[in-house]
Amino acid sequence: MTMRTSDVLVLGGGVIGLACAYYLLESGRSVTVLEQGTAGCGSSHGNCGTLTPSHAAPLAMPGTIGTALRWLFKADAPLRIKPRLDPDLLRWLLGFAGRCNWRAFEHALRAKAPLLLRSRALIEELVRTERLDCEFEALGTLNVYRDAANFEHACALNERLAAVGLRVEVLDGATTLAREPALKPGVAGALFHPGDAQLRPDRYVAELARIVREKGGLIVEGARVEACVREGTRIAKVATTQGEFAGRDLVLALGSWSPLLARTLGLRIPIQPGKGYSITYTRPARCPRIPLTLKEPSVCVTAWGSGYRLGSTMEFAGYDATLNRTRLDALRRGAAAFLHEPEGPAVVEEWYGWRPMTPDDLPVLGRAPGLDNLVIATGHGMLGVTMSAGTGQLVGELVAGRPPSLDLSPFAPARFG
Repeated sequence: MTMRTSDVLVLGGGVIGLACAYYLLESGRSVTVLEQGTAGCGSSHGNCGTLTPSHAAPLAMPGTIGTALRWLFKADAPLRIKPRLDPDLLRWLLGFAGRCNWRAFEHALRAKAPLLLRSRALIEELVRTERLDCEFEALGTLNVYRDAANFEHACALNERLAAVGLRVEVLDGATTLAREPALKPGVAGALFHPGDAQLRPDRYVAELARIVREKGGLIVEGARVEACVREGTRIAKVATTQGEFAGRDLVLALGSWSPLLARTLGLRIPIQPGKGYSITYTRPARCPRIPLTLKEPSVCVTAWGSGYRLGSTMEFAGYDATLNRTRLDALRRGAAAFLHEPEGPAVVEEWYGWRPMTPDDLPVLGRAPGLDNLVIATGHGMLGVTMSAGTGQLVGELVAGRPPSLDLSPFAPARFG
């Protein structure tokens, strides 16, 4: 089979890869996207679809390790680490534990917030200018608490969020119920984030794929990357299940699969697949008006005109490709504790996907050390959809050789050694 050559090869056709392709095309480059499945079929497909700069606070913070240890053998815990002998997971956990302090928390918060805020604005602009049919709505999000101590602890973090430009409104229980009648009584309070938004993520990635193709980009589906051939300080070609490809520049955007390919290139990208779950329904009669995060069970609730979804949880179980019924049932129970009508009339889809989690909860974004023609854009954790447009814009700048419009030093691939 003849090797196919492109100006830029994007490895990965998820939300990050497609956003990178779009902004590269906008800058005048020709682009080929290589996707092992179908465009947008990975963790972008079934997540909750909220655009949440409010989630700039990292997963690693004081107290997280203690909570994880208490939940270690609890199969339905919101955060679960499946006990197993895995040296990569152990190294990742040690790196994560070393960042569960306020100094590392502030560093991650201040690094993520500008990218999240930039990207949130770019997505709204993209929806408008490209007329993306993805059910975008700027409704804000509501983090709801039933435990007064948990609510008080969350309120104590508000000054840290405000310091990085994230607006929040503190609501007492009565005000929360008035704002969102779908909630049951017994709410201690809520935090409303007016700058957040929502969209339907499967439609968003489908629309990104559409406009990439309309602008001349090629998306090759069923092209699993098997190897990259390195010649000196450049990647000369990429071998896939659909043949060989070459590009003047390459973008590595393989999500949770990124570390496996990076290792063959001598690069260390410490990503663990954080497995999330969702259940999609037809809309219930008493549907929430605002996207919700039910904090104690860590359940996200999103409603669109076309459907209704319960999602979230975090399970570190490697690349386990089974649909864990215990985790799905936990979503149902968590929603039932908070909502008058927690489930819709009919189940449309039960789903899982792997989020690419780094130990510092920051994406890996920048030029690959030792490789002149490779840019890395991966490790976006639970916020890939929110960070998509901002990442795409920055990758377009990097590939063009322009100075990046945001400080990328906190995201540098070389930070892991």
